[in-house]
Amino acid sequence: MPTVALFPIPDCVAFPGTIFPLHVFEPRYREMINYCLEENMLMGITHTEALISPSPTNQTTKQAMQSNQATYKPYSIFSAGEVELIETLEDGRMLIDVHLKERLYAIKQTQQLPYLIYDCDEYQDRPISDDELEQSQVLQQKLLNRLIALTHQTPAIQQQLDSPIWHEMDVVEFSFKLFGLVRLEGDISQQILQCRSPVERLHIALQMLNKITPGII
Repeated sequence: MPTVALFPIPDCVAFPGTIFPLHVFEPRYREMINYCLEENMLMGITHTEALISPSPTNQTTKQAMQSNQATYKPYSIFSAGEVELIETLEDGRMLIDVHLKERLYAIKQTQQLPYLIYDCDEYQDRPISDDELEQSQVLQQKLLNRLIALTHQTPAIQQQLDSPIWHEMDVVEFSFKLFGLVRLEGDISQQILQCRSPVERLHIALQMLNKITPGII
């Protein structure tokens, strides 16, 4: 049962197989990053369900580290991975990459302050049938064709998308890594993250991309 420190970010959904860069400036989250690095603990990036109340002003550093936890209600399904410290700036702010490896489901809160820690369980896809695999492969090619059309003004991205790496990628891996390139509205992305088959994820993604005007991404 993995234990995970949660970093709630409104309107932000992260996917397995991607790297999530963060600029960390709040004192309690800097403390959380150091704890994850020292204890080799996973960190989860989670969208929030609601903004309940504004954070207090004129706080001391200690008060800031122990407040505002009720402001966000994190989603219980999220992606998590290992933290890599890129740089610590002179004023203590931290630049990190989170190497997201898996989806998890938060089942028990073990710490509230100064940051959230949960015991979690794996959140896995259901077994994929041969028919679903075939459907996923068709959707994968349609999505690549659509993305190439949408990025006609950026040849470098088109060349990347038209490479064998993306065309031959396993459909499950593709159904997550796709969202390292495509950013959708938070609630839609959360819906996609919670899907338990690549067919469902790719179908929703194609529907969303078909609404986008070519040339804007």
